[in-house]
Amino acid sequence: MSEATLDVVGIGNAIIDLLAHAEDQFLVEHQLNKGAMTLIDEATAERLYAAMGSTIRASGGSAGNTIAGLGSLGAACGYIGKLRDDELGAAYRHDLLASGVRFTTPMASDGPSTARCIIFVTSDAERTMNTYLGACVNLTADDIDAELVGAAKITYMEGYLYDEPHAKAAFHRAADIAHGAGRKVALSLSDSFCVNRHRADFLDLIENRVDILFANDGELLALFETDDLEAALDLIAGKVELAAVTLGAKGSVVVRGAERARSPAAHIERVVDTTGAGDLYAAGFLYGLTRDLPLSECARIAGLAAAEVISHFGARPEVPLREFAKLD
Repeated sequence: MSEATLDVVGIGNAIIDLLAHAEDQFLVEHQLNKGAMTLIDEATAERLYAAMGSTIRASGGSAGNTIAGLGSLGAACGYIGKLRDDELGAAYRHDLLASGVRFTTPMASDGPSTARCIIFVTSDAERTMNTYLGACVNLTADDIDAELVGAAKITYMEGYLYDEPHAKAAFHRAADIAHGAGRKVALSLSDSFCVNRHRADFLDLIENRVDILFANDGELLALFETDDLEAALDLIAGKVELAAVTLGAKGSVVVRGAERARSPAAHIERVVDTTGAGDLYAAGFLYGLTRDLPLSECARIAGLAAAEVISHFGARPEVPLREFAKLD
């Protein structure tokens, strides 16, 4: 097995985030499912965008946020995701390359426009996401760069991508390439509604192609259709080498076989926006794993990365996480 030259390659929906504050009444008036990620068509995306107030535009997507967090920690990363060669696509590609991420996925010259996620953040810091997948739906197995995947210690895939059949084939190819090169495969369950849509497929993927799982407690409970967290932790322990489960304000628990490592949430003065919390937790944890740090230290870095991103608007760090986590 050749030595890895990258820490993590992320595979996910390459999405531009459009964020705005909103009141609960706005969500009710527009029939939005508070706290969830809902898939929408382009017409709905245009309607919601027109109804938004002042917005912040930022490159996003779950795996993209994780890769950005890893880069901020000092990791070497790559990314695979489908963009259209339009204004939003060019902005997303620029952000990746400017942060030192290896990005080789060809941009589409026709078809749907670059994906966007319209996010409304209410006063309780809850985020309601409405996603137009656009060009993301055209990611196929042919877009998986075997050299890139084979060069990474860990290939990290977001569950949101599983909404399209072509993307499932891309997942499977990437996992097979990674394992063929002697590497590890990680999966984020992404969202409990996503889990409910793909439960059987996720279970099959986890049992046969995933080594490391990231989930929050709600997603894990949805996966096993139970309200007993301890039972769910026991079940996942038998299916993957390692699972990191976030518990909101209660911190997180890491499961490896019979081992349970619990960590408190990092202290933060005020929660502003929970967008990206799970993504940045995964970034911190993966950083620790790729450096063979103890699980407790992986969870500490993960908690700090998540704390930084929920202290401000937007899903990517505003300060260098390497300094914030006191890694120097």
